[in-house]
Amino acid sequence: MKRLTAILLMTFSMVVATAQTLKDRIVRNDPSKYRNLTAVHAGAGQMAFTQLIGRTELSTNFLYLHAGVINAKSGIGHHFHHTIEEMYVLLTGEAEFTINGRTSKIKAPAIVPCKMGDAHAIYNSSKEPVRWLNFAVSETKGRADNFDLGDTRVGAAIDLIPVFVSGRLEQNKLKPVKLSTAGNSVLYRRVFGPDIFRTDWNHVDHLVIAPDSTSGPRQLEGIEEVYYVIKGSGTVSINNEIAAVKADDAFYGKLGEKITLAADSKEGLELLVIGINASKEKGLNISKPLLKPKAIVLQMDFIVPKENAESFEKMYYSIYVPAMTVQQGYLSSKLLRLFPEDIAKSIQAEPTTYNYQIQISFDTEENRKKWVASEQHKIAWPSASGLAKEFKWRGYDVMGDDDQR
Repeated sequence: MKRLTAILLMTFSMVVATAQTLKDRIVRNDPSKYRNLTAVHAGAGQMAFTQLIGRTELSTNFLYLHAGVINAKSGIGHHFHHTIEEMYVLLTGEAEFTINGRTSKIKAPAIVPCKMGDAHAIYNSSKEPVRWLNFAVSETKGRADNFDLGDTRVGAAIDLIPVFVSGRLEQNKLKPVKLSTAGNSVLYRRVFGPDIFRTDWNHVDHLVIAPDSTSGPRQLEGIEEVYYVIKGSGTVSINNEIAAVKADDAFYGKLGEKITLAADSKEGLELLVIGINASKEKGLNISKPLLKPKAIVLQMDFIVPKENAESFEKMYYSIYVPAMTVQQGYLSSKLLRLFPEDIAKSIQAEPTTYNYQIQISFDTEENRKKWVASEQHKIAWPSASGLAKEFKWRGYDVMGDDDQR
């Protein structure tokens, strides 16, 4: 148990990542790299375990994707998390899942969300090992916790019908949809939406792409996604890179990136897709005059052609804001559109050719510069400037405000 806790609670290091290729993002679920653990969360027997994706890879509050094998007569003991939510995925076999002291047998392929504050456990009562995944999202970036109940759940009473939320990854429940106008029709189902979770989970999707078909490009607007290939093989394209993927590969897409998934000519591509919202809420309050600046504001003026106006406004809330909300020191932003000409004349406004302004606020100029140097800025800024004919900017120290949001 101490070994797993040490793994889960490793110190989060805010280190700026070096440039990473798409191939570097694709992680193989390789049993040869598993480590053996005993009495996990005071559970029975042994399991083998590894981490595929961790807390530093994404900008959102995604915490980890774990993979492993739970041996026969073994499991993860009954325990709580008060700052994270998990979702157990059973890839093979059958196991006993417990949520808040109620236990039912669940057959693969299945998923069971473990909501924040709900006690949960899994026990493999069979004679064969089962393959298992565990996704987690934290309430606070990089933070994890656990509280063990000292309960193995061995011999627990079984409810024939689960009295907790669960889902199955059944292809006969998928429906044909088009995820992109440039793609083919794919088979798709949203198994869980955001209402199931209390943290920043957005969705759990089940997706099958037919042989020689493609999803088409789809931009991650306000979300990041983590993918696990259940069956088949194909390719993933992110922005201008393409790489091969196959069964038991995991990879991820970041805020604002364009993702295209394609299946090869043989067996198609089946995936489990986890979506995580970008979210950060910070209020401002000043009760007396400031001696030092509270924050900084950068004002950026744009000349946006009329035909690009709708795209520019959509870009702000779907790409620019989500990219900033995960940055250190980000406080707020505004998108301003110039008054129509008749209203501008009626208030004797100064004539200008700049028709849009974006104001962004950070706690310090140093953190704004970190935002400019970030991978998210490399996507967000071209999305804004590429829709404008001209742009300029100026910076201010914030010496007072009255934000009554």
